Formats: sequence, C-alpha cells, structure tokens
Amino acid sequence: SICFQLIVLYVIGLLEASRLFLRTASHVGKKSRSSFFFFWNAGLLELSLGKFRNVLLNQTNPVEAVIRNIASNVTVVIFQVHAQQNSVNPSANSSGTGVDKGLISILRPQQSVCTWYLRSLDANQVLSTAISIPYMEKDPIPGGCNLEFDLEVDPNIYLDYTLVDIHIKFAPANLGYARGANPPACDSGTGQNSRWRLRYDVYQYFLPENNLSEMVLMSHIRKMSEVQSIKANGVKMLTLTTDDKTNVYFSSLPGQGVIYNVIVWDPLWNTSAAYIPVHTYACSFVDLVDNCSSLSKLSTKIFFTVLAVLGLFTCFFGHRFWKTDLFFMGFIITGFFSFVFITRVTGLGYDVRLILTAVAGIIGGLLLVASWWRFGSVLLCMLLIGLVLGFLFSSVVFFTPLGDYRVFRDDVVFWVTFSSIALMIPVLFVGCPRILNLLACGIIGSYSVVLAIACYIYTSLAYITLDLLRRILNDYFSRAYTNVPFQTNDFIILAVWIMLALSGVTVQLRRERSEVSFPPHPYLIWKREKERRSTNILDPSHHIRPLRERIHSKLLQIKEVFQKEQPAGERTPLLL
Repeated sequence: SICFQLIVLYVIGLLEASRLFLRTASHVGKKSRSSFFFFWNAGLLELSLGKFRNVLLNQTNPVEAVIRNIASNVTVVIFQVHAQQNSVNPSANSSGTGVDKGLISILRPQQSVCTWYLRSLDANQVLSTAISIPYMEKDPIPGGCNLEFDLEVDPNIYLDYTLVDIHIKFAPANLGYARGANPPACDSGTGQNSRWRLRYDVYQYFLPENNLSEMVLMSHIRKMSEVQSIKANGVKMLTLTTDDKTNVYFSSLPGQGVIYNVIVWDPLWNTSAAYIPVHTYACSFVDLVDNCSSLSKLSTKIFFTVLAVLGLFTCFFGHRFWKTDLFFMGFIITGFFSFVFITRVTGLGYDVRLILTAVAGIIGGLLLVASWWRFGSVLLCMLLIGLVLGFLFSSVVFFTPLGDYRVFRDDVVFWVTFSSIALMIPVLFVGCPRILNLLACGIIGSYSVVLAIACYIYTSLAYITLDLLRRILNDYFSRAYTNVPFQTNDFIILAVWIMLALSGVTVQLRRERSEVSFPPHPYLIWKREKERRSTNILDPSHHIRPLRERIHSKLLQIKEVFQKEQPAGERTPLLL
C-alpha cells in the first residue's frame, strides 16, 4: 500500500507540474503576443507616468486605467487617449468624446492613485493609445481658464476641417499651483503675476506621405505629446500671446496626415506644459467616393492627364511647333481665369465647372493662335507667355516659408508683391524672347506632368499653384498657414520636374540654334501668296476654280457614289 500511495502522489505531482507549466506557457504566450502587436486587451490597464500603452477598446466593456504611486511633487496629471478615426470616451469626474481626447486630474493632498475609464463608441474593437503626463506646481495648466468648452479645465485642442482649411482652437491656460491651494483667478489682472504672461507655441508635425496606417499614427503621435519631444520633432508655426485669440488656421491637405499641438510657456518660471495633440487627414475614411484612399475625381485625372501630354510635347517641341505652344499657353490662361470666374459666380458642380473650363481653355488657345496668324505680334505673344512663367515663378516664391510671414496676411501686400514678381519675368527677358519661350516651354510643360502625377500619388508640389487658387477663390484663406510636408516622394518628383525642364530646354536650344527665332507673320505670307497667284497666270494655282464651284463638284461626286448603277443595253421600246 505504501508503494501504491507513492505512485498516486507521483502522478498527482506530475499533473500539478503539467498544469503549472501550461499556465506559465499560456501567460508567456499572451505577453509575447501583446508585445508583438503592441496593444493591451484587458479590463484593467496599469499605466506609468509618461509611458504610452496601446489598448483595444469597445463599446460594451469599459477599460479601467489606473496610475499608482504618484509622487507628492506632482500636482496635475493629464490623461489622454488617441484613435485614428473612431471616437473614444475617457471619463472620470468628467468625460469627453473624440478621436483625440483627454482629461486633466487636479490632485488632492496625499493622493497617489488616479483612475479613468475608457470605452469606444463603436461596436467593433478600436485600436487606441493612452498616456498620462505629470506636471509640477510651477508648470502652467493647459485649459485652466476655459470659458468656451464643456469641461471645467479643458486641455483639449478642437479641430475642424474643410477641403480648403483646417481650424484649431483651444482654451487659455492658467498658472500652476500647489496641491490643496486655490487656483489663481483668471481675470485678476493683466500684470506679470497673472496668466497674461503666458505664451503659446503652436507646433505642426506631418505623418509619412501616402500612409494611412493606424500603427503609423500611434507611433508618431507619441512624438507630439510631451514638451521635449514636441520641440524636437514638430515645426513651430507661430507664437501667440494672451492678447491673441486662441485659434489658428492652416491650409488643408486632404489625404495627408498631420498632428497639431500647443505648448504653453511661463516665462517667469521658464516652465512649460503641452496640450493634448490632435490629428487629421482632412478627409473621410468611410465615404464611398472621395474618401482618404481615392481623393482625385475621374474628371480631374482625365483633365490633367491630357494637359500633361500636351505639356510634355510643348516641353520638348514647343518652340518648333510654335502654334501648338501658343495653344497650350492660351489654354492655361483662359482655363485658369474661366475656372475662377465660374466658381465665384455660379454654384455649378465640380465636374461641370471642369468641363466648362476645358471648353473655355480650348477657345482661348484657338483665339491666341488666331491672333498670332492675323497680327503676327511676337511681343504680345511673349508678354502672355512670360506672364504665365512669371505666375508660376511667383507661386514658387510664396510656396517657400516666405509665404507664411505675417505681413503677407494682408491681401493688398500679397497681391502687389505677387504681381511685381510675376511681371519681373517678361521684363527681364524682353530683349531675348526666344530664350524666354524656351524656358517657358520647358518649365511650364514639365510642371503640367507634376500636376498629373499629383492626381495619382500625393505630392506637395501640386500646392504651388493650388494654394494660390484657394486664395483667389476663398476670401478668408489669407489667414491660413500654408506649410506643407516635403518628404521622399516630393524629392523624387522635384527631381523629375527639374530633369524634364532641363532636358526640354537643352534639346530645344541645340535644335533651334541655327533656325530663325520665330516664324514669319502668317497673314502676310498668305496675302503675298494670294497676290502672286492672282497675277502670275503661269502658276498652276492661278487656274484653281473658285471655292463655290469646287464645293459643288465635290457634292456631285459624293451624290454619284450613292446612285444606283443603270443596267447596260437598250432601255426604251423599239420603234416599229
């Protein structure tokens, strides 16, 4: 019996060891999967101050987020959660809803634990990332003087977008204070001992182009959450004082992810705090058409693809085929102004406006060719071509950071400066019109290829002219900052543009160096030939019949083709 008992104990020991082994293996597997996918899927989320945790949220099972062992010198904790497109709902004593949302916890004396609850508003699981950031008593409190939004202390940034611009706004901050103390009054005065000494730095950060991945957003939004990482990775766009309104406008970049955040700085204590970052793609993920994955309409692709084919031909052969060059430039001039006029005056749909623009551009191109044929004025034609090149050159100048200087917010200053730069090009080349035309053919023709590429692949180079068109069409676009990303795709497409422009100009210079600068006046040639034919009876063209007789003869020939062939032989009765 002793042997039997030993065997039973041995078997029980093996079973217990197997059970413990399987539990340990399962736990290790779960942890490894969690670290591999970088998210936490549980009812309890243990957080550490300043550390991000990715978490899957749903509508039915809230996640409890807890921070323990908070240091006594921490007076404020800002908790925030971010998702790509589905709204999330953090809550504690108060709550908020949005894709980038957070709450601020003012700590009580002796408090060392904070708890929040997280859930999504979508029935499916939503990938999100959460972080809690501590601040001390001398750090300013973002949103501490909120009078506009729902939360009593609101560190959130509120974002609205259209296809034209992006609008962000936030609540003013307050001075920091110790645990258990009363907050400084927001309207106690405007001196250096009040919140009016605070400064607000607005930062912008672009996500990788052509990338709509959730994980990419989660990894990059971490760079715009804390003060030091914001300064290291973001681009400071402007600084606001307490006298300024806490709202800023930026140009909209549909399909391009961008993150905004604000750092509030206390110059007296040289301390800073960050608001909760907010992101946008300026487009919808759920729309069936014109969503973030397919922004360009079919009509836009057709229009700019045809324009690019004509532009590429002009880039390499425009000067030799002078009338084609004139048609291309006339199409651009008339089409641009027609689109502006139709958009400002009518409420027609985009496709209809684009069709009318194409028709007007064709008519304008033909009119420019006709004016050259009749009047033969090289000076007039080169003035128009030079203005087109000057328009593009001036747009490139304002595409640089120079365009975001505050002085150019004034429309009068902007348009006077823009027009002066545009007029400078034809004035500089007035003595060498052929060089001007070769440059215009190469640069403008190759840029039409860039616009066509932008219909299929995102590139910031399209906004060289698009931002100017927005400013013409929208009365308030002057207030928007027009900074755009310049990443790998843009460098490649810029290299293609430069290569095409240089190749086109070089090829035409080598081919046309022994030719006359411009063709002779077509109307004078036609008139001279007409007089020669009328006086020289030995010229075969002198005996050409009038146009009316030639048309009548052609019609008779066409009519004979459709007549039924008559049978051969006698067709009348025999006479007896």
